Amino acid sequence: MEPIDIGIIVSIGMLITVVLGMRVAFAAAMAGLVGLVWIFWAKFGYNPDKFIKALVVSVKIAGQVPHSKVSSQALSLIPTFILIGYLAYYAGLTKALFEAAKRWVGWLPGGMAVATVFATAGFAAVSGASVATAAVFARIAIPEMLKVGYDKRFAAGVVAAGGTLASLIPPSAILVIYAIIVEQDVGKLLLAGFVPGAVSALIYGILIVGLALVIPNFGPPVGGFTWGERFKSLPPAAPIAFVVFIIIFFIYNPFGGDAWGTPTEGGALGAFVVFLMAVYKGMRWTELKDALLETAKLAVMIFTIIWGVLIYVRFLGFADLPGAFAEWITSLHQAPMLTLVYILLAYAVLGMFMDAIGMLLLTLPVVYPAVMALNGGEMVSAADSAFGMSGPMCAIWFGILVVKMAEFCLITPPIGLNCFVVAGVRDDLSVQDVFVGVTPFFIADAITIATLVAFPSIVLWLPSLAS
Repeated sequence: MEPIDIGIIVSIGMLITVVLGMRVAFAAAMAGLVGLVWIFWAKFGYNPDKFIKALVVSVKIAGQVPHSKVSSQALSLIPTFILIGYLAYYAGLTKALFEAAKRWVGWLPGGMAVATVFATAGFAAVSGASVATAAVFARIAIPEMLKVGYDKRFAAGVVAAGGTLASLIPPSAILVIYAIIVEQDVGKLLLAGFVPGAVSALIYGILIVGLALVIPNFGPPVGGFTWGERFKSLPPAAPIAFVVFIIIFFIYNPFGGDAWGTPTEGGALGAFVVFLMAVYKGMRWTELKDALLETAKLAVMIFTIIWGVLIYVRFLGFADLPGAFAEWITSLHQAPMLTLVYILLAYAVLGMFMDAIGMLLLTLPVVYPAVMALNGGEMVSAADSAFGMSGPMCAIWFGILVVKMAEFCLITPPIGLNCFVVAGVRDDLSVQDVFVGVTPFFIADAITIATLVAFPSIVLWLPSLAS
């Protein structure tokens, strides 16, 4: 049997185990190890004595690959970004953000929900984890919305959908993972997420205002704040902007010249600054311990998925499945943009059964080479490309698109992780309630993705400045 046939069979088997409920990390690791053994056994000859040799070689590969990849410095960004989010919560920055947003936009129809979206977007700028963002604002924003008469399902849906913005707005753990998998510049990818993240938050806000205008008593506005009270709410929330400035200054010096450090160093400095803020605000030892433990739990979960998937990715390399898929994609007699749309739709379907990080890790080794081949290759110029952009810029644009699709997966049933988190924090909500509440945001996400596909400059403007 040819390696590519083995690759297809093992990949189908892995997808079946994931759909049946096995964790992505374990399903991928098992599929990768079984596939490696099968390929080497076929290479050595289907002989019982050769099976042991194939098993030994496969186990060595499976043991070496995860360590060599996960020990890279770039991945150390992930725990620092997550820690920033948890420390910001104990520093009181989340409450300050929500209060400022409420005073400035609460007067709009659906104003409290709009304030929640904008506050989650601001918090996303210092938190790399969507799950953490959803958990924090489920405690802060939902009670406030219920007080003024919001339906509890929609209030929960706003928080779950708003939490997804942390996947796109830097510092984003998923963007870092994407950059490492496809071997692109982490700094430029993080810069690329800012404007699309802001556009996504704005579209969420417009959707909420539209629903409040059409449906009576849908989202009562909150008024009564003077201009003095509004301006008074800004200083407590200003540290968010300061931390964002520190991180971006290290990734890309906005004043010109060389940056002061690497993205990893910028993330570490940002975490230290937020830690000092939290200590100044009176953070206790138990709160610091909780922040460190929650960071460790989430980081270990992400790294475990990476370890398992990397074994599967190495197996894909031996099976030559990525190359075969890219060749098939480029042979299709249709417009490259239509093929890209089909790929994005496939992500929407996969997201119903897989978590966001696992889905990207499993699919990118196969899909990314195909998309780059569609555009004309890694080294193609903008003039000669199918999508009107150079190879490196196409990699950044596609990265933002797939991360936005990963955001979409965080709220789609039956796996939508943010919905489970919000329901877990609130005793008065079921997961079904949250899934009902996020339904309108599917429309907003579809509009956002269509906008980013139609106008790539939204994604590429900031990275082009850093070139």
